[in-house]
Amino acid sequence: MPQCDSCNRREHHFSRRQVLGSLAGVAGTGGLGMLLDPVVAEEIKRKNRQVLFIWLDGGISQLESWDPKPASEFGGPFRSIPTALPGTHFSELTPHTAQIADRLAVIRSMSTKDENHSSAVPRVQRGDPKNRGVTYPFLGSAVSHLLPPPENQLPSYMHVKPGRGGYMWKDAGFLGARYGALGLGDGKPPIHIRRPPQLDSAQAANRDRLRRLANSRFRQGRLDQFIKAYDYSYDMAAQLGRRQDLFDPDMLPAADKERYGTHPLGRHLLQARRLLEAGVQFVKVTSYYWDTHADHFNMHRSLVPQIDQSFAALIRDLEERGLLDQVVVVLMSEFGRTPKINNRCGRDHWPEAWSLVLAGAGLRRGVVVGKTTANGAWCDSDEYDVGHLFHTIFHCLGIDATAQQYVNRGQPLPIAHEEMTVIQEVLA
Repeated sequence: MPQCDSCNRREHHFSRRQVLGSLAGVAGTGGLGMLLDPVVAEEIKRKNRQVLFIWLDGGISQLESWDPKPASEFGGPFRSIPTALPGTHFSELTPHTAQIADRLAVIRSMSTKDENHSSAVPRVQRGDPKNRGVTYPFLGSAVSHLLPPPENQLPSYMHVKPGRGGYMWKDAGFLGARYGALGLGDGKPPIHIRRPPQLDSAQAANRDRLRRLANSRFRQGRLDQFIKAYDYSYDMAAQLGRRQDLFDPDMLPAADKERYGTHPLGRHLLQARRLLEAGVQFVKVTSYYWDTHADHFNMHRSLVPQIDQSFAALIRDLEERGLLDQVVVVLMSEFGRTPKINNRCGRDHWPEAWSLVLAGAGLRRGVVVGKTTANGAWCDSDEYDVGHLFHTIFHCLGIDATAQQYVNRGQPLPIAHEEMTVIQEVLA
């Protein structure tokens, strides 16, 4: 796997001392807006930005969530309900999110043209760059590489998911395994972050020195990107070992657990909130079983209220904690579901016209962008692909995707699809 050599980032040209010096220079004055160096001021702003990426794997139906068409031939059994945004209706399965629609930016005219899970999932999560013979990073790896690293000594990219956890190095693509995701299986910490009780601190330190010595000898004459990734994952496990509080369920109020829901998605989004509060730069939460080719309506009647309850609770909490102005929230799947109902009472894959939800930093609140035809089959306005979405997310993070590049073994590569640009209507 090739490794990225450089990235043309501005923070490489000034030091942490410069930042601290500038801060000292404005102590007692008008705050960050009075910084003499605008580059440093922008850097501080970017350094605080975070992302919450909620992935509903398999494809949530836009018709049973953010773009209902109850009066059409494809509408299904559920009604639409008014939201806090006048004139906008969601499915009756989303009463909690309907109440916070005035905090959201909904895009109803996504059109991504790929109806296969195996290709659509990586295409969407990599931003659909043109094929240049390299494997592009997933969004979480890209963000943790492009943004300045936070100084909280926590992993930059953490993935809360059902099932097993572990270090997910393949997410990083050509950036190198160092930028992979630390997966938290069922939201729990890695199993080896607790030191065995029979091992005291001096013995643990000696073991660590021996490990580093062995790695140093092993990497001689070899490509060491995986050794670097191993060292990084070991260091991050050590840091997490000192932050056991992030994973202690007893430290959460019972009322929080009730508001988010005791189902896995509720628990995982509540865990995500804790990670964001601790300053983790990119938190991804995955929910499975949204691929409803059969018994679609009963499945969505069970699944949609789970994301509705926990997502609304999360947005309210981020707002109350002052985090909604610094966290970009993305709620999406790889595509939507067909308007046409199949002979198994299901909806199949439909990338032609579907919806996603955004909220937070750099985004307008209370806006619906794009529309579909009366029966929900096609876009009836400008269509947006995932390249537009990546440009928009990067813009909200203070990253100019038209100017900034990756450099992989001397090859300049765009960080987002160069033929697309931001979705202006959702930007603040």
